[in-house]
Amino acid sequence: MAASGERAEISVRKRRVGIKRTETDSAVSGGEDGKHSSSDAEKEKPLLSLQPGTYWLTRIVLLRSVAFIYFVAFSVAYNQNKQLIGEHGLMPCKSYLRSVKRYVGGKIGMAAMAYTPSVLWFFDWSDMDANLDGIALLGMALSGFVLVMGMANMVIMLTLWVLYHSLVNVIDDLLIVCAGWESQLLETGFLAIFLCPVWTLSQVPHRCPPSLICIWTFRWLIVRIMLGAGLIKIRGDKCWRDLTCMDYHYETQPVPNPMSYYIHRSPWWFHRFETLSNHFVELIVPFFTFLGRRLCMVNGAIQILFQVVLIVSGNLSFLNWLTIVPSLACFDDASLGFLFRSGAGAKKAVLEIQSEDVAGRTPAPTKGMLIRQVVNISLGILIGCLSIPVVTNLLSSRQVMNTSFDPLRIVNTYGAFGSITKERTEVIFQGTLSPDPKDPEALWEEYQFMCKPGDVYRRPCLLSPYHYRLDWLMWFAAFQTYEQSEWVIHIAGRLLSNDSTVLSLLDHNPFQGRDSPRWVRGEHFRYKFSQPGSASAAQGKWWLRKRIGAYFPPVNLEGLRGYFQSRNWPHPHLQQNRK
Repeated sequence: MAASGERAEISVRKRRVGIKRTETDSAVSGGEDGKHSSSDAEKEKPLLSLQPGTYWLTRIVLLRSVAFIYFVAFSVAYNQNKQLIGEHGLMPCKSYLRSVKRYVGGKIGMAAMAYTPSVLWFFDWSDMDANLDGIALLGMALSGFVLVMGMANMVIMLTLWVLYHSLVNVIDDLLIVCAGWESQLLETGFLAIFLCPVWTLSQVPHRCPPSLICIWTFRWLIVRIMLGAGLIKIRGDKCWRDLTCMDYHYETQPVPNPMSYYIHRSPWWFHRFETLSNHFVELIVPFFTFLGRRLCMVNGAIQILFQVVLIVSGNLSFLNWLTIVPSLACFDDASLGFLFRSGAGAKKAVLEIQSEDVAGRTPAPTKGMLIRQVVNISLGILIGCLSIPVVTNLLSSRQVMNTSFDPLRIVNTYGAFGSITKERTEVIFQGTLSPDPKDPEALWEEYQFMCKPGDVYRRPCLLSPYHYRLDWLMWFAAFQTYEQSEWVIHIAGRLLSNDSTVLSLLDHNPFQGRDSPRWVRGEHFRYKFSQPGSASAAQGKWWLRKRIGAYFPPVNLEGLRGYFQSRNWPHPHLQQNRK
């Protein structure tokens, strides 16, 4: 009985242990299932903040930025190209195209297109002004669309690139001084083509994610721009090495603005600090691009801040605005999210895409996506190959700046202010109604350009990103001779006839509504900023000037007849009658 009772008790215990084990196993099994369910739920849960490593929003910012620069550039072209390279411009592009046509054998074919890529070859040349206006207006319309909508496709961006190429390539040697930012815009515009889908118009085209290769081509561009600018300075003017260049820069730069006037008078130690900072930003900071995400963003932020300082302190056209564009590629979606409205539009779409990626629901690549990957790889190889002569130039002690090694200007060399002029000189056009230019009583009246210094009482203009091409040209002409800049005499001839085409590029014509001047001359002056708080400044003078001498002697229409004929320029008097 006792043994029987023990066996019964043992049996009960075994059953109890069995029940406990079953409960434990169930609990363990249930816990594991719970963990899997929790993990799946976390994957299904949409992200609340943007994750690093994607560039959907970066693409929108880049496209809008490129479109803004295009819009400004085409606006400049629309307002000034007719006067500069139009039918009755200073250097008609029709004449340039004809000379190229003769050079390549008299036919418009591949040779002509390779020498001067431009759609103008295929237009009717009987009304070149209409052609130039049409290209500029179409460019403004397309770039305005991209700027407002924040979306584009390859067709739109390719069209913008071709249109601007067509204008830049017929500008001829007259405006070659602007080649730096023109080539930079063409290279930037070329890279922007590959940011977009072929046909789709959407801010966030799901089937066309931004290519990391394309993003890196933009980063490579800002690295080359800054290294080119920094190296040309170190190898160029001695003042960059002894840290004194900024003592002169603000006063002698092409077109100063009001802030230039005040910054120029900063203490000497501040100018030394500026020069050192310039070397640090241009020669050291670009290498941050290759040191990981955070330092890459530091590089982007420093470069943007640097360009903003340059924008505030001078009128350097859209050059600094354009240089900001590739710097934006240093930032990904997580760092640019603050620019977009939360919970709607592009930002919401990017969050959904990132949530799908986290959940492992990334759609399988389509045939089109695979082809696009091949295109992106081909872009990287192309930029790499075309960069070889550019890098060789950067490493060379004979470095040249603002040069293209291919006719399409896809990859170029850059640089700015390798030498600094130590004093500012200006060419001032003057006209008189006196029949005798040597008469001491002759009244010589001055013409005023749109923005460049002339009247000492006129405040420096605030213009950037817009610019006046002729004002820039006059800055270069001032430290050359009129024999080196023959177009200066061309301007003088047009002024003698009160030519409305050229006068539209000027701010003040002293003979407006009066007889045309009998004589026009060019006077050479040395300009300096007045001292803030001085008696001159109290009188309203922004500038002080001193005459150097004659830049070119007094000329009249009859005396210029032979000069114009020898250069196949239409005589201004005859041109006025034809109008």
